[in-house]
Amino acid sequence: MMNSREKFQSHKVAVLIPTYNNASTLKKILNDVLGYTDQLIVVNDGSTDNTLSILKEYQQIEVISYSKNIGKGWALRQGFKLALSKGYDYVISIDSDGQHFADDLPAFLERLERHPNTLLIGARNMSQASVPGKSSFGNKFSNFWYKVETGITLPDTQSGYRLYPVRAMAHHTFITRKFEFEIEVLVRAAWRGIAVASVPVKVFYPNKEERVSHFRPFKDFSRISVLNTILVFIAFVYIKPRDFFHSIKKKTSNRFSPIYFPFPDNPIS
Repeated sequence: MMNSREKFQSHKVAVLIPTYNNASTLKKILNDVLGYTDQLIVVNDGSTDNTLSILKEYQQIEVISYSKNIGKGWALRQGFKLALSKGYDYVISIDSDGQHFADDLPAFLERLERHPNTLLIGARNMSQASVPGKSSFGNKFSNFWYKVETGITLPDTQSGYRLYPVRAMAHHTFITRKFEFEIEVLVRAAWRGIAVASVPVKVFYPNKEERVSHFRPFKDFSRISVLNTILVFIAFVYIKPRDFFHSIKKKTSNRFSPIYFPFPDNPIS
């Protein structure tokens, strides 16, 4: 039976960590992930703390770094490109703020073995007492609109702990650069026929005074709302009619498909 390192290599999976000013938790995350695999990519999205000095301690990891903070979506997209160029077929994204646990990585690999080319989302237990009220509301809001746009019900569409089938997504085009990218990529994947499913994961929320979040409630929620408006419009004007006509065409094709009667290789004369 293969261990985790062998599975990461066999399935061509890398771990991708986008980070911005999370130096206080980054080192622990790196050490925990390296306990499972050395196939690790870190995208430093313009950090102004000592993130760069921490990354210099880890010569075995791939690092992308740029000086201007652009957004989590952009960081993920740059990580996807590097992963593809290095020959990886999948990446597992994990946040650098300490909310996620590296010991959930094997759960993604186990599900991948049974369901390849699936976009997997680490579903958190959003009912636990430590979950902030705004996070719980935002997740319910996002889940609702995702179902409207795709017809798919998911328990957690905002989790950053995910397995992306980057090889299958190689020709997808994205327009967003910040937190809303994580919604866009889920919707576009479903529209392109990529299966989307969930994997239960643990989550840790520190006390409010210790919590570090770069999510800006007004600006980022507004961006997500605008994106959902656009996606709903596309869904009802193009995607749903397209899927309806494809289903009609398929039924018609099956109904009138020709029937072939095989003949023996040596017919009796």
